[in-house]
Amino acid sequence: MSFTAQDSSYMARAIQLARRGWFTTRTNPRVGCVLVKDSVIIGEGWHEKPGFAHAEINALNHAGESAKGATAYVTLEPCAHHGKTGPCAEALVKAGIARVVVAMLDPNPLVAGKGIHILANAGITVEQGLMQSEAERLNPGFIKRMTKGLPRVTAKVGMSLDGRTAMASGESQWITGADARRDVQRLRAESGAVITGSGTVVIDDPSMNVREQAFIANPHFTQPVRVIIDSQNIVEPDAKIFGHEGSCWLVSGHLLVKDYPATVEQKTVALLPGKDEVSHQKIDLQALLIMLAEAGINDVLIEAGSGLVGAFVEQKLVDELIVYMAPKLMGSAARPMFQLPLETMQQNIELTLNDIRQIGNDLRLNYYFKKA
Repeated sequence: MSFTAQDSSYMARAIQLARRGWFTTRTNPRVGCVLVKDSVIIGEGWHEKPGFAHAEINALNHAGESAKGATAYVTLEPCAHHGKTGPCAEALVKAGIARVVVAMLDPNPLVAGKGIHILANAGITVEQGLMQSEAERLNPGFIKRMTKGLPRVTAKVGMSLDGRTAMASGESQWITGADARRDVQRLRAESGAVITGSGTVVIDDPSMNVREQAFIANPHFTQPVRVIIDSQNIVEPDAKIFGHEGSCWLVSGHLLVKDYPATVEQKTVALLPGKDEVSHQKIDLQALLIMLAEAGINDVLIEAGSGLVGAFVEQKLVDELIVYMAPKLMGSAARPMFQLPLETMQQNIELTLNDIRQIGNDLRLNYYFKKA
């Protein structure tokens, strides 16, 4: 389809609006909408939070009666199903919208072209594909969950210049500086769940919550679910991670008989057999990710020790690796970045560097895993 420079300008504005919901839409996609009539923007909207009005409804409310005959620029195909709110496609028809420009189709099987069908059947001109790649970058986790049944997984690692993540004792606070730690707050804030391991909880006693005022001051913000993998039953009820707002999942192979706080949800996940008779059984990590996807989690952040992060990497479950590298040397006895059973160069795992920048005195490196 042929789009004008004006079309691109209005869609760029819709994408900009969608980003306002970056830290709050959680289980829903980030969506923006702009209504234009006679080359003038008459309505704008974005999705703020699950259960709240969608972007199109907010834009229609902004425009009022003048929406009749207007063009709607939407970053994601208008929904066609009845959820917590009504179908946006029907609302656009009812408002008398004349033309709808859609950046991308909705990967949600409940929509997947049905919204376009409703609009077209009502005689509305529908055009799609404008700035599609930019729109897709708004919702990589939502797209993956809808198409593969898994959330998008990011693993965050803080390491020294010589690739060490903890001393031999397990001590790891603090490898990186305050600026890098504030940047990690952003990673948590944009995630639906943060996964850590029982070893990290016992040794470091972390909170794993978002504390930066820039995020928690937003009335629509909710804390990510804190997920603790505890296959060996070593996390005690008084752990600091349980003492904050928001829910926690305590994941094991069986229900644990301990007096955990009311905010703790015990989840049982299948255990994988040990590699030998003395090995501990491990949680089926893919089964856990499927469980998180079924709970509506689009984006997962892993903040854990070298063993758990290495297990996610080994099982090819990580989409992005973010490394904060501190200008420190921790020595050969310290723990490596990952525990990975690789023995030959042919077994190496290849990554693509996507971004590198200085955060305070540290470097942040963003890598994507090359998929087979």
